[in-house]
Amino acid sequence: MRRERARQAADKIRQWREDPVFFVRDVFNVEPDIWQKDVLAAFPRHQRIAMCACKGPGKTAVEAWLGWNFLATRPHPKVAATSITGDNLGDNLWPEMSKWQARSEFLKAQFTWTKTRIFNKTEPENWFMAARTWPKTGDPTAQADAMAGLHSDYIMFMLDEAGGIPDAVMATAEAALSTGIECKIVQAGNPTMLSGPLYRAVRQERNLWYVVHISGDPDDPKRSPRVSAQWAREQIEKYGRDNAWVKVNVFGEFPPASMNALFTEEQINAAMKRQLKDGDYMFAQMRLGCDVARFGDDKTVIFPRRGRRAYDPVILRGATGPEVAAHMIMQKKKWGSEQEFVDDTGGYGASVIDQLNLKQQFPMPVNFSSKAIDPRYYNKRAEMYFNLAEWVGNGGWLPNSPDLKRQLLAQVYLFKQEKMILLEKDQIKINLGGESPDEADALAETFGIRLPIEAVARIGLFEGEDVAE
Repeated sequence: MRRERARQAADKIRQWREDPVFFVRDVFNVEPDIWQKDVLAAFPRHQRIAMCACKGPGKTAVEAWLGWNFLATRPHPKVAATSITGDNLGDNLWPEMSKWQARSEFLKAQFTWTKTRIFNKTEPENWFMAARTWPKTGDPTAQADAMAGLHSDYIMFMLDEAGGIPDAVMATAEAALSTGIECKIVQAGNPTMLSGPLYRAVRQERNLWYVVHISGDPDDPKRSPRVSAQWAREQIEKYGRDNAWVKVNVFGEFPPASMNALFTEEQINAAMKRQLKDGDYMFAQMRLGCDVARFGDDKTVIFPRRGRRAYDPVILRGATGPEVAAHMIMQKKKWGSEQEFVDDTGGYGASVIDQLNLKQQFPMPVNFSSKAIDPRYYNKRAEMYFNLAEWVGNGGWLPNSPDLKRQLLAQVYLFKQEKMILLEKDQIKINLGGESPDEADALAETFGIRLPIEAVARIGLFEGEDVAE
């Protein structure tokens, strides 16, 4: 009888190993989605699997299922799991492993889950899954070492949110594929980075990887049902199918490489050569954007804009807070501006704002790092610059300024937590050879708020008119 039970158990484990879809049904009592079945079915047959995912399709659950399948069905396996940050690993994949273990009496009986390690109760040193982190500020060697040290006939590397993981980490995993009886790499993430392990697997090394695209496209029969079709249609209708945010979050696709640049030289040249009639912009609100110098070599810039026309900026060097405020009042009188914006990020513009308030002028402070109104953007800086880019693309007239052109062309965007974010200003300054993008920032500030829809209706703008006022 004991021998028969052992044979049945061995048969069951063999079936789980050969058919991970059955494993999920049998062990967790759930029915995987269509795309999840695709990944599970590919697991026994492929050494490398990459999941390129839209927002919220349930990919972390699949990673956990694969992790448990490997632990439960291979003898003396060793699994290393990592993510873009230690916090992300601790907040997502690792508790997901605990969640699914709690649904299985077999897994609870065989394995112990801790905050950094999951191990077989009878052989904890040789049968485990370990949470690994890598130093973000370390050199490639230090990053690679974070995944090194695993030796076994059965090894698996799990890379969660792989889009932002360094290539050095993946290199260690790749090196292990040549050893042992069965060695696997599973990576998953959102297509937010045009570099790194996930991008290479999907775009450059497709022949080496079994790639699964996970989409929320309401017209895709294999779409993830966990992504609201109504939400997806709303995003597509609102922003368009070619919008970078829609491509990443709805379709699970990498945006074209050219879209990492917020502006193209062709767009900027056209905007600086553009000529408009007074009637195209004179009806709009007059605004001033003021970027206050942070350091001695930076400039303070006051940028006037009325609707579709941006005028030549005022450049100040070495000006004190009261002096900048005086210049703002002079420009307000010159242009008859109705709204003034002053950069208050880090408190550099506090003196200017205080002086203007004393003069009963009351400008609008702008904190570039504050929360954006539009949920597509990570912060206010990204939101303002994207509004500026939209304005340029829709017929905005820029002054002919070589400095402004360089600063705008240096603006590139990335994704952070599935939201668009611009490269940090300090990094932009390095890329510009020490030049601070003060003119571009001052112009972007004039897009700090949009005119409310009801106000647009009152002043009678026709549909399609620029309302970024």
